[in-house]
Amino acid sequence: MIKKTRLVKYALAFVLAAIVLSCQTQATAEQRLTPPRSVRDIRLNDISRYVNNDPARAIHLLEVYNIIFGPSSVVPYTNNPEVRERLDALREEAVGSLQTSQTTAIEENRWTDAASFARSLSRLGIEVESTGEEPHLILEYARTRLTDGTNLAAFLAASHAHSLSPLSFEDALLFMERAFEVRQRRTAAFFLGIIEGLPGNRAAGLPADMLTFARGRDTAADMIRGVATVWVDRGMRIQRGMGIPDRAIGSAFFVDASGLLITNYHVIASEVDPAFQGRSRMFVRIGDATSPRVPARVVGWDKALDLALIQTSLTPQFVYCVVDWALPMVGDPIHAIGSPLGLENTVTQGIVSAIGRRFLQIGDVIQIDAAVNQGNSGGPVMDMSGRLIGVVFAGIPQFQGLNFAVPAERLAAALPAMLSGGRAERPWLGFALSETFGGGAEIIYVAPFTPAAEQQIRQGSRIRAINGEIVRAPQGSLIPALQDRLFSLRPGELVLLELEEPGGTVVEHTLRLAQRPVIPMVSAAQVDTRERIVAPLFGIILAPQPGSGFTPTFRVQQVVRGSIADEVGISANDPLSIRGFHIFEDDGFALLDINIRKRRMGYMPAVMRLPALLDTPNTL
Repeated sequence: MIKKTRLVKYALAFVLAAIVLSCQTQATAEQRLTPPRSVRDIRLNDISRYVNNDPARAIHLLEVYNIIFGPSSVVPYTNNPEVRERLDALREEAVGSLQTSQTTAIEENRWTDAASFARSLSRLGIEVESTGEEPHLILEYARTRLTDGTNLAAFLAASHAHSLSPLSFEDALLFMERAFEVRQRRTAAFFLGIIEGLPGNRAAGLPADMLTFARGRDTAADMIRGVATVWVDRGMRIQRGMGIPDRAIGSAFFVDASGLLITNYHVIASEVDPAFQGRSRMFVRIGDATSPRVPARVVGWDKALDLALIQTSLTPQFVYCVVDWALPMVGDPIHAIGSPLGLENTVTQGIVSAIGRRFLQIGDVIQIDAAVNQGNSGGPVMDMSGRLIGVVFAGIPQFQGLNFAVPAERLAAALPAMLSGGRAERPWLGFALSETFGGGAEIIYVAPFTPAAEQQIRQGSRIRAINGEIVRAPQGSLIPALQDRLFSLRPGELVLLELEEPGGTVVEHTLRLAQRPVIPMVSAAQVDTRERIVAPLFGIILAPQPGSGFTPTFRVQQVVRGSIADEVGISANDPLSIRGFHIFEDDGFALLDINIRKRRMGYMPAVMRLPALLDTPNTL
């Protein structure tokens, strides 16, 4: 009888322990899915410190304060009239500081800074007509660069100003004359096109030789003279006990008469990557193997787009135009020029096989079938009229005719930041997106300690508009279109983001853009849980699984369409637990090990390993 009583006690104790442990496990699972708090406490005195030094940050933090202590919060400080009055005064002071900063920038002829301040002020609904609107400020910058002989920056700025507000006849003629002077035919044709689009026959009075030049056509023989071979000597590497020369070979093409060339970042990475250990020396060669190799240096680079701007002392015989680029259509004939395997001056021809491929962190790329091999990276791709359509950046060696190019449109947008020198700084809000069926963009993940996290933007919210503009794009192209809205902006600027939250409430956020990390998901994984990071990397959005036993188990709440999880047949309501998560940053991928019971397979237990690239293209 005593033994029986003891057994009953042990059984009850075991059941009670199991219940307690199960509750603790459930709590642990919920904690693992709770986003880290990006802002734990904020005081008005903290905000006031930024009003004069960084007014955009002050305005961003005022939004954070309103969210944390607003009417619907646990402690609604903003209902206090004194607090409300202080908030309004701080905002007014910050706006005034932004206006003063713009005025100072104009007085000091810092036109691009002034344009940046103008954009932030316009997001706040502040009139900038009296102090300077963005198109006029950018045009003034273009004129300044033209005066000091920095032609590439001048042409890019003039083209950007024209996209915001059409150039006048006088301004278009000013830049056309410089293009004619430096013998850049496609650039002269671009500004001639602006003149011909103005009312009246304004082009009729232009000099005949200028018109003939602008309306002419460059031949393939001309364009070959503007392409160079890039050699990066990285010394020797030891392989099987033998020393083998370690060299990177690519192509590049001139974009300015001063000796500036465009190539791929991966060709010159050893020149600027602090993680590279060893010697790295870069050279450029024009012509054939008998031509001398001339030292070159890196001016700026954009790893997210695999682009780099390099400088050499060589004077080019041909310069490619980066303002009169073309948007190709599928099936359009194209040709590429480069140095496959070091064979200089190689021209190949093909067609545009597809557009909108998502292989880079930002935007999309063009798929071409022109023959491209190792050494072509960084070379130009043109249409049949000689207009630039892209920069070769990748091919798949195992498959012939499967090659890719960065669109010339994105090269033109990327160049101003690279001309500034060093790593191009790109803006960052801090979340990952999924394009829904029907053309919406849903936020599936918010990275900790980012502008979006600070303002408590919720997973499941949908983007309605950016800076008051509803962004529309064909199915599969919405995320690149959203990225394009931010790409040319600077970190530190203000943006307006209109969202529809999961409950249907429409909210508007004023956020200060942060600087985009080199690989956003690596930075996020360092401060977040693996249970949350699987959403942007693998497309698995998790929820706690009730009664999950002794180890944290989760339920698949949602599978992102087109993701890794979708491809391997994981579906909503599948129970799973995470066995391991590993990031291989140097190799650019992550591995996820899971135990799962797929609903489609009758809930039979299975072990899976899923790979994913770290540089996911669906971030904003």
